[in-house]
Amino acid sequence: MGDLAGVTAKLPYLQSLGVDAVWLSPFYKSPQADAGYDVADYRAVDPLFGTLDDFDAMLEKAHSLGIKVIVDLVPNHTSDEHAWFREALAAAPGSPERERYMFHPGKDSKPGSGDGALAPNNWKSIFGGPAWTRLTNDDGTPGEWYLHLFDTKQPDLNWENPEVHDEMRSVLRFWLDRGVDGFRVDVAHGLVKEAGLPDWDGAAAMVEGGLSAPGAHSEAVEPHTARLHIVPAADNSAGPVATAVEHKVKPPLDPPSPFFDQDGVHEIYREWHRVLAEYDGDRMLVAEAWVEPAERLARYVRKDEMQQAFNFDFLLAGWDAERMAEAIESSLDAAGSVEAPSTWVLSNHDTVRHPSRFGLEDPTTFPKGIAAEDEQPDAALGLARARAASMVSFALPGSAYLYQGEELGLPEHTSLPAEARQDPSFFRTKGVERGRDGCRVPLPWKSAEPGFGFSEAASAGTGGVGAAGKVPAAPWLPQPEAFGELAADVQAGVGGTTLELYRSVLAFRRAHGLGSGTFQWAEEHDPANGVLAFHNRDVLVVINMGTAALPVPAGLRVELSSDGSSGEASIVPNSGAYLVAL
Repeated sequence: MGDLAGVTAKLPYLQSLGVDAVWLSPFYKSPQADAGYDVADYRAVDPLFGTLDDFDAMLEKAHSLGIKVIVDLVPNHTSDEHAWFREALAAAPGSPERERYMFHPGKDSKPGSGDGALAPNNWKSIFGGPAWTRLTNDDGTPGEWYLHLFDTKQPDLNWENPEVHDEMRSVLRFWLDRGVDGFRVDVAHGLVKEAGLPDWDGAAAMVEGGLSAPGAHSEAVEPHTARLHIVPAADNSAGPVATAVEHKVKPPLDPPSPFFDQDGVHEIYREWHRVLAEYDGDRMLVAEAWVEPAERLARYVRKDEMQQAFNFDFLLAGWDAERMAEAIESSLDAAGSVEAPSTWVLSNHDTVRHPSRFGLEDPTTFPKGIAAEDEQPDAALGLARARAASMVSFALPGSAYLYQGEELGLPEHTSLPAEARQDPSFFRTKGVERGRDGCRVPLPWKSAEPGFGFSEAASAGTGGVGAAGKVPAAPWLPQPEAFGELAADVQAGVGGTTLELYRSVLAFRRAHGLGSGTFQWAEEHDPANGVLAFHNRDVLVVINMGTAALPVPAGLRVELSSDGSSGEASIVPNSGAYLVAL
């Protein structure tokens, strides 16, 4: 899986790429039931990744290179192997130990009404299946139920309990004392649940947005279900069966979700804001909050709460000029209303990589993973579109986030065999959801080495001899053969490659101050015909998502283009973008 020493070794690569900060997904002690998002100890590094000394060395090296470090905080739930949950299991119902989590009797457990066999409510897990699991007492009798909005091994914390607030503030201070620059807050919209835990017939997903956000009132077609209709195999195995293409309509949800975007989360982030203010330097919080509309998301970045929130409307807009323009405008307006910067992101560890999404027949769809049985993306078209869209994201005012390997143009691994998959959502839905493993495949560093140079740890019997006589370990997820042509050593220093495009665009962004710049739609802006164009400071940005070639305005010279061309030219249809310094 790589380790902290490996991160340290690659920090010069990140510096040469032109990034300002790195966000690390969880490296805490964990049984790895959900890739580390099941934390057993918030103050310890899992031995899989190294030690606290390794973390300190990585942080020191990053700071020496001018790179800030943001660590992932998982406050909605812990691992079932966390000391608190073990104590809760050993304690009696109603005990202080159980009050740290969401333990409840069954809804039919009142005297004379039943034995508590019905779950406290009808909530469903984000990963599929029920959101409640019933305990078995030491004497073999059935016991209480506990809530897990995700996997059974991820019990939800009870944020009505002051002890939970105290503990998480202490965790913040532990890492701030070590010098971290900020926190990415996992499921930031999910900590507080509606009082009384009412039944809810909606179906929330972790990766949704726009009109299909959890609890939104809409009859629009769900983007992520507008692909193949997937049903479990007849033998109930993990292998799914694809049938005819169809569009499902999501009915309006009323009331909205009782476990997402509750007003009570904001007081938690005001508490955390005060903790960060105790420390010198520019410390920050960034929210992973799948909420809609943009005005609701803006509440997370008010002046006394977080500093940034991921802009998933932009990510979900897809390859569509009108949708992208609407996402840009609404995001800037909402963030501006609270004097916060917007953010821009196209891929992350929970989504199909955008070069693959943009290569689908409908490039606005949002599949929950892609398998060999599904429609396979047009790799060349998807990459061309991805390069253009990435240029737009880096040219907008605000903070731009890029997902590891995006700078190499990596596609989704769309042919992972079922036996290689590890995402709990794949197993809990019996393969109906393909899962997130396809975007988490390790990076290719060196094209000619086993595992494309990702692993160099000594591990007998796992492959050929790599650098310095070391025997590489097999990467934790298998890499597709196509990664060899996209390896960092193949692209570095070669004009026209995606890696060099990213380096050039990020240098251009810094030189022109685009992150802290201004925004105005340009005269050329025509989203109805596939053209998105805007000014930021002294730069004109144009992306052609239409079907006809678009000439560069007379008298202007292209500084950077997504297809590598420059000078006076036209922008290729359906996949081109350029930046012009006015």
